[in-house]
Amino acid sequence: MNKFWERFFHLMTYITQGSSYLVPRAYAVLHRMHHTYSDTEEDPHSPNFFKDVFSMMWHTKKIYSGISNQTLAVSQKFLGNYPQWNFLDGLADSWGGRIAWGAFYVVFYYFFATEWWMYCLLPIHFMMGPIHGAVVNWCGHKYGYQNYDNQDKSRNTLPFDFLMLGELFQNNHHKHPNSPNFAAKWWEFDPIYPVLKLMHFTRIIQLRKG
Repeated sequence: MNKFWERFFHLMTYITQGSSYLVPRAYAVLHRMHHTYSDTEEDPHSPNFFKDVFSMMWHTKKIYSGISNQTLAVSQKFLGNYPQWNFLDGLADSWGGRIAWGAFYVVFYYFFATEWWMYCLLPIHFMMGPIHGAVVNWCGHKYGYQNYDNQDKSRNTLPFDFLMLGELFQNNHHKHPNSPNFAAKWWEFDPIYPVLKLMHFTRIIQLRKG
């Protein structure tokens, strides 16, 4: 995408993720490491080396923070070709920024929640990013079926993946990591792929083959 749309979606990502925002540079490096070292001891979030999802995500968080703060040495092969906006990412990744978003959520609930139990949803808003990552990375490498032998434990957890917007087609994704369509079989459906096709048609993005 061009620079305008890159900055637009960078900003909208921050606004929609809020307190659980992930810096694109750090996330991209983390994801590339995951594909390179999938389900080995160097994988930043393979569930097969941890007794529970919480210890796996804490391990992932430490690696993510090291990449984001540039205190962790990263191979050059994982760097480049990701959006960077130092001011926004610095603000978003700060404790002050995250606490401010959390306070905003609480105030919003104070004015608009109609039942006491609705406040139980606040932790989901506080940590939507880590919760989504935990579901995808834990379930996508432990439960489900495999279309391909990728020499790892990646699996497709759901045959129709609306809940995670296609991201639980992990076995397909590890076989074809550059494909915008995470579905592979005729009976699988990635709900985001038609959206990407529409964005390609309207010239917001340009889909590349392979």
